[in-house]
Amino acid sequence: MKKKGIAIILLVVIVIASLSVFAACDKKDDGKLHITFYHTMGSNLSDVLNEYIAKFEALYPEYKVDAKQVGSYDDVRNQVSSEIMTGKQPNLAYCYPDHVALYNIAGAVQTLDDYINSTETVTRADGTTETLGLTAAQKEDFIEGYYNEGKQFGDGLMYSMPFSKSTEVLYYNKTFFEKNNLKVPTTWDEMEEVCAAVKKINSKIIPLGYDSESNWFITMCEQLGSPYTAANSETKEGHFLFNNDTNKEFMLRFVKWFQKGYVTTKELNGSKYTSALFKEQEAVMCIGSSAGAKNQIPAKVNDKYPFEAGITSIPQINPSNPKVISQGPSVCIFRKKNTEEVKASWLFIKYLTTNASFQADFSIASGYVPVIKSAAEDPVYKKQMAAANGHEALPQLSAKVCIEQEHAYYASPAFYGSSKARDEVGSLVQKCFTNCLKLTDEAQIKAAINAAFGIAISNCVQSL
Repeated sequence: MKKKGIAIILLVVIVIASLSVFAACDKKDDGKLHITFYHTMGSNLSDVLNEYIAKFEALYPEYKVDAKQVGSYDDVRNQVSSEIMTGKQPNLAYCYPDHVALYNIAGAVQTLDDYINSTETVTRADGTTETLGLTAAQKEDFIEGYYNEGKQFGDGLMYSMPFSKSTEVLYYNKTFFEKNNLKVPTTWDEMEEVCAAVKKINSKIIPLGYDSESNWFITMCEQLGSPYTAANSETKEGHFLFNNDTNKEFMLRFVKWFQKGYVTTKELNGSKYTSALFKEQEAVMCIGSSAGAKNQIPAKVNDKYPFEAGITSIPQINPSNPKVISQGPSVCIFRKKNTEEVKASWLFIKYLTTNASFQADFSIASGYVPVIKSAAEDPVYKKQMAAANGHEALPQLSAKVCIEQEHAYYASPAFYGSSKARDEVGSLVQKCFTNCLKLTDEAQIKAAINAAFGIAISNCVQSL
């Protein structure tokens, strides 16, 4: 399956990395052990981060955290990948599962299980102690789906900790729904009924905007229990499984929705998030990131909001077994020759991810969801949640929904090539919609769908 040239390149990477990834890092002139954290935070989030870095360093004055903003998520991935080649990778970095799979071609990511399960006692500067690992209560406090994302690599080991998490939610025009006596859909069957009703009320309205074509496809696979991809636990190789009849069936259904004007997507909307349609009341529903709630708030007209927005979970195939995608970056720790660096990195990320105050403050500043349940009891956060509404406090309402569906989250298997699969199924949705728009014969529509699936699988295989 792998091309010879690519295999040789990867082998070189692995060889180089095996020599360099353990490069030592001496203490700086200040006598402290420095650990570097690559992230993508803007100034408002960096302010929150720096506040808690200072608190961590007060507890552990022998350590110094050097937090560095490195452009976008892709910029972080590209810089880390380059630095792994020379053994100059950071100690910690924002990551997605696909990034971790890439770094692990060189075996560069530290597995965390030994640290998570450690019973070692650590003494802090204020004289207090803590267990190096996670207590049973701390493990239980994590939102399960977010935590388990760190184990989506085929071998059951933990490679990352959740940090800035979000998911997809359904935004809807609450004012429109109440005025027209419409029920907010909880299933895809109900969604189809609502879309038909909306078109009857106003044929110019697009009932539903869906921002991510990839997420839509992958979520349907998960809800239907239909194969998408899989990772081999021994070889870490991936398998592309989405070319099957079940997935073609739901694609046929959504093609017909598109033909009827029920739905559009970000890409079909000129690469513009469908929140723009929602805010302008050109769409009455939008499925998008919970972290983008502020972008769903309509502009005031004569000092009044033109409508009230509502937020709920996305539709399901089976509401008793809900599946909602886990999104947002986690943090991984890189292997180092100096194991004290790894220990310091673990203590730092443990401090941030188990600290209810940090999680609450970071959520308020970012719109991301806290990764631990106890953050909901933070006084400031609790006050914010109590004020949640469908207007200026829409982000808080979004976070509320995310916390309520904590047991529904899933993450797809991660391996070298899984990011390609994600890109291809997104393109697949777009091709099926556009290529079938003017087709009326179902046999022709099915043929076009089959062809699009075949191209997507072929592109995935050729990428390896």
